[in-house]
Parts: sequence; structure tokens; C-alpha cells
Amino acid sequence: MNDDNIRYSREDLNEFDQIIQDKLTAARKELAFIKETLNRSNDSGTDTTASSAKVLEDGADTAEKESMNQLASRQMKFIQQLENAQVRIKNGTYGVCIGTGKLIPKERLRAVPHTQHSIEAKMARRD
Repeated sequence: MNDDNIRYSREDLNEFDQIIQDKLTAARKELAFIKETLNRSNDSGTDTTASSAKVLEDGADTAEKESMNQLASRQMKFIQQLENAQVRIKNGTYGVCIGTGKLIPKERLRAVPHTQHSIEAKMARRD
């Protein structure tokens, strides 16, 4: 790969688009499952028994709901990043590092298809 080649081919972009689409499908299913779990936990609890065990159970339920909400939030952010990557594919900027301006290696894009940084740029940001 030389510096003249600062864009991926349509064939490469189609491959990345399919990877992103597959990850989006899986992420949306997972988000739906998390939301369904949260809705079910909100609907339960018709037992009016007042005991210390119930208080502990309520605390555990609250902690679990917070954890599920965090999972849902992360999943929604991931979905947004994948959708943004699809936009970059359409507008021709996909796979170009926003830090270095160079092409991000295909292996990295296959592993992290929503990334906008090469490893080189990512490491430089940590310093």
C-alpha cells in the first residue's frame, strides 16, 4: 500500500459495509434483549411483603437495573458509531485515520470497523 492510495476500493468498502451491517444486526438484537429485560424487571414486584430480605432484594434489583441501563447506553453508543461508519463509507472518508490522514490497515478495520484511528494515532492520543 503506497501513499497514493488514500482510499479503499469499492470492493473493500463493500466488505467493510457487510461487517458493519452484521455487527449492527447483532448489536440491535442485544439492545432489544436488554430493553426487554429492563421492562420485565420493572413489571415484576407485586409482592407487598415488608421485610429486610425484601429491602435487600430491592437494592439488588436497583443495582441490576443500573447495570442493565449502562449496558443499554453502551450498546446504543456502539450502534451510533457503526451507523456513523456507514455514513463514512457512503461519503468516501471511511478507513482514513483522522489523526494521521493515512489508511487504517484492513486488519484493524475488520476487528474494529467503526474506528477512525490507526493504532499509531490511538497510541499518540494516550500520551
